[in-house]
Amino acid sequence: MWGCYHLYITQPTGLAAEFVRFKFEGVEALSTENHLRPETVESLFVLWRVTGKQKYRDMAWNIFQAFERVSRTCNGYTTVYDVRNVHTVTLDVMESFFLAETLKYLYLLFEDDVDVLPLDKWVFNTEAHPLPILADFKGWY
Repeated sequence: MWGCYHLYITQPTGLAAEFVRFKFEGVEALSTENHLRPETVESLFVLWRVTGKQKYRDMAWNIFQAFERVSRTCNGYTTVYDVRNVHTVTLDVMESFFLAETLKYLYLLFEDDVDVLPLDKWVFNTEAHPLPILADFKGWY
C-alpha cells in the first residue's frame, strides 16, 4: 500500500500520475494526468476496515485534500493534466467512476459506523456496487 500512496505524496499536487515506470532511481511519470481513479482509496478502505489502523484513514484524507485543492471546480471535480505542476491545467472532464466509486469509498472510510456495509456481509463489485453475500445460492441458477 505504501507504494500506491507514495505515488500521491511525492507529486507537488499530491495526486498520482496515471502511468508510471519504476526505476532504480525512483518513479518516472509516463502519463502525467490524474483521472480521479478509485483504486488506491478502495484499497485504503478495505485495509482500514480489516485492520482498524488510523494510518489508512490518514492516507485517504491526504488524497481527498489533494482532490479538493487541485481537482475541485465550481461544478464538481476534474481530471488534472500534469500532477507534477501545482499550476496545472484542468481538462473539464469528470469520469463517472469518481462519483460512483472514489467518493463512495472515501465516504465509507470516514463513516465511523462499521455496520454500514460490513465486509463480512457485503462484497463490492468492480464498479463499487455493494452486493449481499448470500449463505445459500439455491434458486440463483
